[in-house]
Amino acid sequence: MDTASGDGMTSVRKEHVFDVSKLERYLEANVGDFKSPISNLKQFKSGQSNPTFLFSDGRGREYVLRKKPPGKLLQSAHMIDREYRVMEALGKAGVPVPRAFVFCNDDSVIGTSFYVMEFIRGRIFRDLSLPGVSPRDRAALYDELNRVLSQMHQVDPTKIGLADFGKPGNYYARQIATWTRQYNNSKTGDNPSMDKLVEWLPKNIPTEDSGRVSLVHGDYRLDNVIFHPTDPKILAVLDWELSTLGHPFADLAHNCMIYHLPPPQGFCGNDPEGVPTEAEYVRKYCERSKIPGISKWNFYLAFALFRMAGIAQGVYKRYLQGNASSPHAAQYGPAAQFIADLAWSLTSQDSQISQISQVSHQSSQTSQAPSHVSMTPKAQRIFQELQDFMNTEIFPNEQLWESQIRENSWKIPPLLFQLQEKARARNLWNLFLPMGTPYGDGLSNLDYAPLAELMGKSAGLAPHVTNCAAPDSGNMEVLIHFGSAEQKEKWLVPLLEGKIRSCFGMTEPDVASSDARNIECEIVQDGNEFVINGRKWWSTGAADPRCKIMILMGKTSDTDPYRQQSMVLVPMETPGLEIIRNLPTFGFMDEPFGHCEISLKNVRIPVSNLIHKIGSGFEIAQARLGPGRIHHCMRLIGVAERSLEAMCIRSNSRVAFGKMISQQGTVERDAALSRCEIDQARLLTLEVARLIDVYGNKKCRTEIAMIKAVVPKMAATVIDRAIQVHGGGGVSSDFMLARAYAMARSLRIADGPDEVHLMSIGKREMEKHGGQGLHHDFQTISSKHLIRILKQVDPTDALQIYGLYKQGSQGDTNVANAPTDQEGQMRWQAWQRLKGMKKEDAMRAFLDKVKPLLSKL
Repeated sequence: MDTASGDGMTSVRKEHVFDVSKLERYLEANVGDFKSPISNLKQFKSGQSNPTFLFSDGRGREYVLRKKPPGKLLQSAHMIDREYRVMEALGKAGVPVPRAFVFCNDDSVIGTSFYVMEFIRGRIFRDLSLPGVSPRDRAALYDELNRVLSQMHQVDPTKIGLADFGKPGNYYARQIATWTRQYNNSKTGDNPSMDKLVEWLPKNIPTEDSGRVSLVHGDYRLDNVIFHPTDPKILAVLDWELSTLGHPFADLAHNCMIYHLPPPQGFCGNDPEGVPTEAEYVRKYCERSKIPGISKWNFYLAFALFRMAGIAQGVYKRYLQGNASSPHAAQYGPAAQFIADLAWSLTSQDSQISQISQVSHQSSQTSQAPSHVSMTPKAQRIFQELQDFMNTEIFPNEQLWESQIRENSWKIPPLLFQLQEKARARNLWNLFLPMGTPYGDGLSNLDYAPLAELMGKSAGLAPHVTNCAAPDSGNMEVLIHFGSAEQKEKWLVPLLEGKIRSCFGMTEPDVASSDARNIECEIVQDGNEFVINGRKWWSTGAADPRCKIMILMGKTSDTDPYRQQSMVLVPMETPGLEIIRNLPTFGFMDEPFGHCEISLKNVRIPVSNLIHKIGSGFEIAQARLGPGRIHHCMRLIGVAERSLEAMCIRSNSRVAFGKMISQQGTVERDAALSRCEIDQARLLTLEVARLIDVYGNKKCRTEIAMIKAVVPKMAATVIDRAIQVHGGGGVSSDFMLARAYAMARSLRIADGPDEVHLMSIGKREMEKHGGQGLHHDFQTISSKHLIRILKQVDPTDALQIYGLYKQGSQGDTNVANAPTDQEGQMRWQAWQRLKGMKKEDAMRAFLDKVKPLLSKL
C-alpha cells in the first residue's frame, strides 16, 4: 500500500525534466491561490502513460501535475485534456474526484500540454490482494470500489455537460476498431492470439443492452483510487485519460480482470479472504445499478483483456523508442503476449451472471438496530433508515464536503442543501424533537440516543444534514417549552424548517463562567425595551451566514443569585451587536459555522423578546442542558467508536519491529481498554436517558453531571490512543483524529467543566452517607456566627443573607404573624421574597455568601 503523502515517489526522471520557472509564471497567472516558488518537485513512480508529478508552492499547498510524455505519440493517445474536462464535470456531480485547477495546451510552458489538480492524501493499494488488511476490511474496501463504480455509471452525462464526450451507440464496435488500429500501429512482432481476437470480437458483440450509454472511466481498478486514510471510503478516482461515453460493462469487466490475472495484477482464482468472488462482485454491481443480469460475460472480459494487451504493446513500443515513463516498460512486450493468450482462452467459455436477491458476501455496513438498547419499533425503523442514509449519502460525501469548505470557508457548501433535501425526503429531519410536541411527535431520549451516536460518526456533517446540530437543537427545545406564541411563530418555525440558524450566548471572557452566577452581561429594562451591554464568547454557529437569532443569558437583577439571570432573544442584525472574531479551537476554525466572540453595546430589543419570565434563566438553562448533554455525549460516543475503528484499521495495515502493529501488546491493550470504556460510557448515558424520560431533568441532575464528566474524558482518551497509533499522521489533518480530539477535549469545558460536575456529584454522594455535605456545612454556621456576620455587612446584604438563612432552614413554612418591629418586618419580608426557592438552593446561596466572611471573624 502507498499513502498519497509521498510514498511511491522518485526524483524527476531525466527524460521528463522541464523548466520549473516557466511553470511558476504560468501558475501565478492562472491558479488563483498559487504562490511561487515551487519546491519538493518529485515524480510518481507509477504511471506508464502520462508522467505525473507532485510539488508544493510557496504557501506549502501541494499540487499534482499530469502531462503528456515527450516524443512522437500515437494519435488519440495521452488525451489529458479529456481527463481535465471529465474531472471538472464529475466534481460537480458528487463523484469523488480531485479538484482540477487549470489545463494548459501551450507546449512552450513545459514542453507538452498538462493540467494541475489538488493533491489528496489517503491510501492507494498497489497490491490488489490487500495484505495486512483484515478480511472484514477487505470486504468493505471492495464493496466501496463497487459502489463508486455504480454511482459513476448512474450520472447522466448530458446533465453535467458531457453529452459530446463520445459518440453514443455502437461503443464496442468503435472500441474494437480503435484498439485494433492502436495495436497495429504499435506492433513489434507476431501475436497470434491478438490476430484471432481482432477477428472474433466484432462478430460476437452482444445485441442486448446495446443502447446502454454512460460515462466510462476506461481504467477503473483498485490502484486507481485513493481511499480515506482510515475508513473504507473512496476520496478520489484517478487517471481519467481513457474516459469516454460508452457501455458501463466495459468498466465492470476491466475491474474484474483481477480474477483472471496472476499476481501482482490479480489473484487468478485464489481470492483472498474477505474479497468477494467475481460472481458476487458483479451481482452486487447489478443490484446497485438495477440491472437484471449480464449475458455473454466472457465477451466483456475478453474485450477488456484485448484492450489491456493493446495498451501493454503500446508501452513496449515507447520503450523501444526510448520515451516510456516507466522503468519497467521492457516487461510489457511479454506481458502483451500473455494477456492476449488469456483473452483468447475466454472466447471458448460461456458465462452468464444474473442478479439474485441474496448473495453470500454482505457489506460490512449492513443496517442493524443496536443490541445494547431496547428501541421502540418506530425508533428501530428510523435507525435503519438513518444507517442506510449514512452509508449512501453521508460517508461518501465527507470528502466533497471538506473540498467545498476549502473553496470558500465561510460560505455554506451547496452539498449541505442537497443532502438536507434528501434527509427530509426520507423523514430524517428534526429527529431530536421530544415526544408530544405540536411540531411533530418525536422520540424519547432513550430512543434518540442511538441515533445521536450514529450521527456522531460523522459529527461535522450528519447532525447538520438532519437539522439536529447544536446549538439549534437546544435552542429549539427552549422555544418549544418556554417560548411565547409570537416567538415560536417568528423564530421556532424557521429553525425547524432549516431556513435559519441560531446561536447561544452564555459564556463570557472576563469572568469564570463555569459559575453562571458570575455572568456580568446586563439586561436593563427601559420602558418597552431591554438594553443589553456585555460580551459573550464561544457562541457556536454565530459565524454561519444563516444565523439570525441569539438566545442570550444575562443579569436582570442583583437579588437572589439563582434568580438574577434571564434569557432573551436577540436578532443578529440588531444595532450594537458586533461579531468581534471567530475563535479557533486548538487551531481549528470549524468553518463554516465557527465559534464567535460577540460584543453587545446598548443593544435594544423589545420586552416581548424575554423568554418565559424575569429571573428564569437558570430554570431554562437546566431544562436545555439535560437533553442537550445526552445528545453531546452520544455523539461523542460515535466519534470514539470511529476513532477506535481507525486505530484498528491502521494497526492492521502497518508493520513495525517484524510484526503487525496490531500484534504489539500495548496496541492490543489500548484497543481492549477503549472497547471497555466506550461500552461503559454508552451504558451509563443510555441509563441517564431512560431516567430523564421517567423522572424529568430536575430529578436527574446528578446523573446528568455523571455522563458529562465521564464521556468527554473517555472520548478524548480513546482518540488520543488512536492518534498515537497513527504516529505523525494522527496529529495532521490527513485523518479525522486531530479535529475529533479538539472537539472531545473542548467538551470537557463546554456546558460546564469536569470539576464542577465532579464537585456536584461528590457533594451529593457525601450527603447520602451523612458526610460533610451541604446540610452539614449549613448546620455548622451557628446563630452566634450569623449575628456577627450580619453586623459586619451592609444592611442590604444583611437582609439577603438573613432571608437565605431562614429559607434554607425553614423553607416555605407559613408564619401566622409577622414581626411588629421595623427591623423584624424587614427581615421577614426578605425571607418571604424567597418563597418558592428550594431549601437546598437557599443553603448553597447562603454558604456562598457567608463562607468568605467567616475567615474574617
